[in-house]
Amino acid sequence: MVQLYNCHPFASQQIVQMKHEPDIFCCGGDALFVVCAGGCNIDVFALVEEGSEFLCSFATVSRVQYLTYSEIGDYLVTIEEKNKVTSLYAYINWRCQALGKSRVSVRMVGHVIGGTMKGTPKDQMEIVEMPLAQPPQCMACCPITGDLLVGYNSNLVIFSLKQHIVDHQASILDFERFLILHLNVSPRQVAFCAGYVAIITDLEAAVIKLESAEKNTCEPPIIFSAKKVQDKGMDSQVTQEEQDGFVIFRQPVELLGTDASTSGLLITLESTGLENEQSSCLQVCHILYRQFAPDYSQISSAEETSLHSLQLVPMYYTGNLVSDGQPKRNERKLLSLFCFFSLPHFGYLYNIKSTIELISTYQYPDKSQQVVLSPQFLHVITRNSLQCFTVRCSAVAARDEDPYVDTTLKACPPVTMGVCALRIQLFIGLQALCHFKNHIILLTKADGREGGRGLRRKSSKMAAGKQESEPGWNLYIVNTVPTIQLYNEMVEYCKKYETANPQSYRHLLSEAHMMVRAALMDCSLKESPEKEELMVAFRESCAKLGDTYCRADEKHFHLALPYYRMSSLTMADIVKRGMHVEKSGMFGNGFMFCLRHLLQEEITEVLSEETAANVLYIFSVADPHQLPHVVCSPCLKDACPGIVMDYLQKLEDNSPSIVLTLTKAAMALKMKNLQLYGKEMERHAEMMMVWGFIEEPRLLLHRTDACIIPTEMALSLKENQSGLMVASVVALHENSKLKLDEADHFFSILCKESEDECPQILVDFWEALLVACPQEVVIQELLFKLAFLYIQRIIENHKPKTKSLKTPEDLINSCTHYGLIFPWVNAVTSSGSDDVCHEEVLKLQSLLCGPTLKVTSIVPFLEHLPEDGCAGLSIHVLCDTRLGEYEKSIDKLLDRCPEAVIPYANHELQQEQQALWWKKLLPELCRRTSEATDESGVLVSSLKETLSVLAMKLEPLDLLNLFPEDGIAAFFLPHLLECSRKKLLT
Repeated sequence: MVQLYNCHPFASQQIVQMKHEPDIFCCGGDALFVVCAGGCNIDVFALVEEGSEFLCSFATVSRVQYLTYSEIGDYLVTIEEKNKVTSLYAYINWRCQALGKSRVSVRMVGHVIGGTMKGTPKDQMEIVEMPLAQPPQCMACCPITGDLLVGYNSNLVIFSLKQHIVDHQASILDFERFLILHLNVSPRQVAFCAGYVAIITDLEAAVIKLESAEKNTCEPPIIFSAKKVQDKGMDSQVTQEEQDGFVIFRQPVELLGTDASTSGLLITLESTGLENEQSSCLQVCHILYRQFAPDYSQISSAEETSLHSLQLVPMYYTGNLVSDGQPKRNERKLLSLFCFFSLPHFGYLYNIKSTIELISTYQYPDKSQQVVLSPQFLHVITRNSLQCFTVRCSAVAARDEDPYVDTTLKACPPVTMGVCALRIQLFIGLQALCHFKNHIILLTKADGREGGRGLRRKSSKMAAGKQESEPGWNLYIVNTVPTIQLYNEMVEYCKKYETANPQSYRHLLSEAHMMVRAALMDCSLKESPEKEELMVAFRESCAKLGDTYCRADEKHFHLALPYYRMSSLTMADIVKRGMHVEKSGMFGNGFMFCLRHLLQEEITEVLSEETAANVLYIFSVADPHQLPHVVCSPCLKDACPGIVMDYLQKLEDNSPSIVLTLTKAAMALKMKNLQLYGKEMERHAEMMMVWGFIEEPRLLLHRTDACIIPTEMALSLKENQSGLMVASVVALHENSKLKLDEADHFFSILCKESEDECPQILVDFWEALLVACPQEVVIQELLFKLAFLYIQRIIENHKPKTKSLKTPEDLINSCTHYGLIFPWVNAVTSSGSDDVCHEEVLKLQSLLCGPTLKVTSIVPFLEHLPEDGCAGLSIHVLCDTRLGEYEKSIDKLLDRCPEAVIPYANHELQQEQQALWWKKLLPELCRRTSEATDESGVLVSSLKETLSVLAMKLEPLDLLNLFPEDGIAAFFLPHLLECSRKKLLT
């Protein structure tokens, strides 16, 4: 891997024109804040593309020792000292000073809505004093909420940023003391972001997260470590050893996740308000703890071993966030979070949000004084140089934002890839560093010896009496090169490794790729020519990375596919690049892997005849067994049939197969050679050909974004071998190669010229699939489709022109969902003759006699089916019976087909429904017989049959009570005697 290469990330540098020597500074909000040495004044410069412009200047309360800026709220916070008393101040509305408005108000934190505040102008700078129990030592602002974290001695205080509305118009910013964290260490630096708190001491670094606990399970806000007693004992032991003249250093430790809770770091949470339920129900989650041991072999004092440059760097989701359907443009949602801290010679970068892990370790060539991390680069200053390193933040964030990274769809260089040093730029006497967007601000102070080397300040405004030995100083603004320019330089630089060291070549390409990716993940990047340029560079880098994984000896060859996808290259472009790289004819695994996948997918690109010939050649050399599948791809639709047949014939001489035979038949059909087509189709049995279609479905259909298109072979099978066509599509469905709705659409397209609204071959498919399919959901859908179709054809008396592949008898014998037709149904049907679709009637009756069809799903469609005919009557009565409406069914049969009543009763009125014999059927027959005319032979016969059945089932007295009062004794008496005789026998 390449460790250092000399690119030029620094474009230009300008000197900030200052009258007095700068001491400390910070930047943000497109502004640079500078405090001069020994002064109580802050000079503000606007950061512009050309460098800087003086914006304003305002006085501070006292001497500034430290300052930081918060973009949320646009306020500046300072730690100031006066008369050995250290205080904390926030400067709000400071931009009013740039507008020439000199009004300044000073107030204590929390004192906003008083009587004196009403009606006062809001166009004034406010200085807010925040009193603390002890002198503040360090502080940090949350880049997401604007909250402030202040550290002193052994405590941390969180001030939440508040906005108060005054007079229903203007708003005033203020802070509320939110939470106090009591520690057993004294923080040297702190960082704060989205509830994550990072702390460093001289040799310890820790990260915790403040999380909300459920109210019913909220623990007391004190969390102790299990090592508390042990640590106390260790402290006393060390003290004793120190008395004896010895010093003992603890061993280096790294604890991640839940293990960090055993570090010995004690944290007590103290809520600062009785009504603040949010802070009173917080708990501490330990994220990271690391302890270092000083190495005195290379240094002379313990001060040179201390940790410094603590940072929490967030990365955000790049898309517009949507809440309740409304986009919130100004809202930023945290995607990834990184923690960085540094020793003088080593820096450590951790991912602490999605997974807690050490991403990179940086080793500096010289002792570092300050380090600044951004999502794109790591900038380090030593005494005499500015160094720039690559970082891996974008690789982590890409995996956090997109779950499909590292698949055949998308890819990203690995997080663990070694880092590179891009550039070492010499400066003399570097003191401090600050970074904002594409600006790096450097403070240099050279002593007298260094001043003679040419870095002394050249300015006519300097005092005339300044001696040569006095130290010189400069405040530089170094502009970084635009991402596109640096990307082009990095790509050009890495070309020298392309042949000699392919691994280093890919490493440098990956660095360039991640730099562009990081720029694209900037949530402030809007649609602009700059973004389009970045996208072009991103796609180009993906194409180049795809090329590297296409090499013949590449281990991770499968990554060629996702990188080529991300490059937006066409298949023709990929083939051209592969042919260019592998002139020897030895095609790499990555290239072949990529082609195989692309040819198998549903893409609409059609290759030219020349490119198609190149693809055929590539596979004939590298993977000839794939040729039948390659030929079936829609991409090769324009391939020369003669060339294709030559390749297929050569392959068949060595290794024949069913798919190969079917492919040759398809090509013969395309060449209009029907004799050859017939010859090839006769070589195998139909069942074997079905297996061939399962292996290569594209012989029958091609997919597009919108629909499924039948092939020329499918059209031929539909006309000449419809049974094979149906069996093949059923097999595709059963092998998860085709969904039911896709099959329906396929047959609809296949028969688009048919006069039938629902082609018979589609009905044949449904019936055949019902026989084979075991899935309950699909079965119910098929039953509904078929029942609806049968009803529709019966109503319209529509007889299809094409004969069905399966008769009702075939379905009854082969499919359990079709039941034997009940005898009473046959009695109804045979009672008259209807001019209806006989097969559809039988199939529908069989379905209703079967165990599976849900009758409720088809009841609404029966409204248009008349009950006048025998077929309609039988179907209505079947449905009523399946729905449990037996009395309604008896009435219908007595009205329209009384000869079927007794067969119906014998079949249906059993078990729970047996009582209907005497409760419904007997009274109804008696009534109808007595009211009937001379043509009552059927009713009389049915009544006698009913009485015979009742004589066998009832007691004599019960039967006697059922006889009508106006009945003829001679008619009923024989049945009563039969019942009595049965009683005597039993």
